[in-house]
Amino acid sequence: MKLISYRAGGGRPSVGAVLDGRVLDLADWLDGVSPDPATQACLAQAGLLPAAHGMLRLLQGGPQALADLQRHLAGRQPADGAARLADLELLAPVPRPGKIVAVGRNYADHAKETGVAPFEQPRIVSKLPSSVCAPGRAVPRPAGVAKLDFEAELAVVIGRPARAVAEADALACVAGYTVLDDVSAREFQFDVSPAQTTFAKSMDSFAPMGPWLVTADEVGDPQALTVRSWLNGELMQDASTADMLFPVATLIAYVSRFMTLEPGDVLATGTPAGIGAFRDPPVYLQPGDRLRMEVSRVGVLEHSITA
Repeated sequence: MKLISYRAGGGRPSVGAVLDGRVLDLADWLDGVSPDPATQACLAQAGLLPAAHGMLRLLQGGPQALADLQRHLAGRQPADGAARLADLELLAPVPRPGKIVAVGRNYADHAKETGVAPFEQPRIVSKLPSSVCAPGRAVPRPAGVAKLDFEAELAVVIGRPARAVAEADALACVAGYTVLDDVSAREFQFDVSPAQTTFAKSMDSFAPMGPWLVTADEVGDPQALTVRSWLNGELMQDASTADMLFPVATLIAYVSRFMTLEPGDVLATGTPAGIGAFRDPPVYLQPGDRLRMEVSRVGVLEHSITA
C-alpha cells in the first residue's frame, strides 16, 4: 500500500491510499481504529492519549490495523470524482514523528570519503521532529548558513513498539518506508567545537520526507534497494542499501536496546557517498537549487532551496 498524509483545499489534514493515481480517503475508516495492546500500554505509561486522527492513529493500530486496511482496500477503486494525487497538497507521511533517530556514516563509501574508519557500532544522532517538511516544499536556507548540504536516505517508519528487539525480529516492527533528505548546516557540524550535530540537522524544514509511506510488504528486503540523488539534474549519489555497514534490522535491534521505538517514529538509515561537503571543491546548496531523491520500490522525493 502507498499511504499519504495530505490536505485538500486547505482543509483538515487527512490520510489516504493511493490507487491508480487517485486517492481513497481513509478518514472515516480510521474512526474504527484503536491502538493495539502494546501501544496502548506505552501510551498509558507515558500518560498520553491515542492519536485522534491522521497517520499516527493508523500506525498506533499496529500490524493488525495495516492488515485490516489491506483487506478493506482489496479490489477497491476510488469513487468517481475522487481527488487526483497530483491535485492534493501532500504532507510528510508522518507529519510530526515522536522522534527521528538518524545514523551517521552508515555506508562504507561515505565513511571513506569523510576520511574516517568504519564505526564498530552505529553512530546515532537525532533530527528534532519540528524539522519535518512536506515533500515538494521549498527548504529555506537559514540566514548565516553558507554550507547547506543534502543527504538522500531510506527512512524507516516504525509500526509497533520496539524495546530490546532481537535482530531476527526487528523487521516485524517496521510499518513501511519513505524517502528523507537529511539536510544539514555543515558549519555547525564540522566548523565548531564541540560539534553541534543535532542542531545542524534540526533547523526548520531540514527533514523533507515523502512522498508517501510504502508498506513493508511492498518493499520487501530493505537491503536490496537503490538510493540516488540529483542536484539540478546532475547525479550526485548512487548506491545500494546492501552497502550499509549496519542494516535496518541491526539498527532497530541496536537502538531498541537503549530506547523504545514507538509507532510513527522514523529511523533515518544514513546516506551514501556523494554529498556536497566532501566533493572537491565542495558543493553547497544555493537558493534556486532543485533536488531529486529516489529510493527504488519506495518513491521519489523532490524539493527546492530558497533564500
